[in-house]
Amino acid sequence: MIEATRRLAFEEIPIIDIGTLANKERSDSCIESLRTACVDVGFFYIKNHGFPSSLITDLRCVSAEFFSLPMSRKMNFKISPQIQGYLPLGYRSYEGQQREGTSHQEGFWVGHQRRIDPENPLDGPNQWPPECLEFQTIMGRYFEAAEDLAKTLMRGFSLALGLEENHIAHYFALPLSRLKVNHYPPQDSPLSENNLGVVPHCDSGAFTILWQDSIGGLEIQNKEGQWVGAPPIADTFVVNIGNIMEMWSNGRFSSTPHRVINVGNDDRYSIPLFVNPSAEVKIKPLVGDLAAFESFHYGTYQRDLWRNTFPVAEIS
Repeated sequence: MIEATRRLAFEEIPIIDIGTLANKERSDSCIESLRTACVDVGFFYIKNHGFPSSLITDLRCVSAEFFSLPMSRKMNFKISPQIQGYLPLGYRSYEGQQREGTSHQEGFWVGHQRRIDPENPLDGPNQWPPECLEFQTIMGRYFEAAEDLAKTLMRGFSLALGLEENHIAHYFALPLSRLKVNHYPPQDSPLSENNLGVVPHCDSGAFTILWQDSIGGLEIQNKEGQWVGAPPIADTFVVNIGNIMEMWSNGRFSSTPHRVINVGNDDRYSIPLFVNPSAEVKIKPLVGDLAAFESFHYGTYQRDLWRNTFPVAEIS
């Protein structure tokens, strides 16, 4: 049986005003709030981020059009070995926990449009359904705007670690970032972790910027092992630290487990941008005298994790 969610006040997941960062101004209080959230929680809301709200509305609308297509049509755009395309409803995965689960979710992934290259196995073209004429244009605009927001946060993370403000951005020359639209059909209250919206996991990349609709369902696991709801807050995004940022911080920042349960009677949508560095980057701590782990090649690491998480992608 899954544990009951402990519903806590919003303040237990910090809300950070990043207006100064978005305006490329320096604010010690903003950076300190960011540092504290990354250390103590690994999740936080951001407000005054400057992201165009119309893009969210437009992408939510065109993605619903795509997900309403018959499964036979959606499967024509099945997720590729480069993690681009349609992720089928009810896919099986090992979401970082070494236990298999079914995610009651379907999604559509895009990355940077690149040619297939044996030297760079995670590069490839996006797939676009011709039935949804505006999908490509709107998702492309959202991707561009979200990456601009990611650059703002990179400056904040660099300063929070005591680094030069553009330091972390150097690792994103040719990023393996992926934008995804999620659809969670209505689901009766699940009885086990084997049938959640998304099973418990930590994100594998640097960090994630998530928009979630008003339905809710995101939960994070605190340091006592309790599940804490991260309810929607108007005009905010949820940001969480991924494994790579935890490693760059030499363990100071927290890559926190989370899951999704859609217990409502409505379709739930969310839009995460998974902010991932370039494939050729060698991952090692950026701060501290003693490294908490051995350095490794990011592209190989990410391919191995995606192979395990998404068997349906048939990564060789």
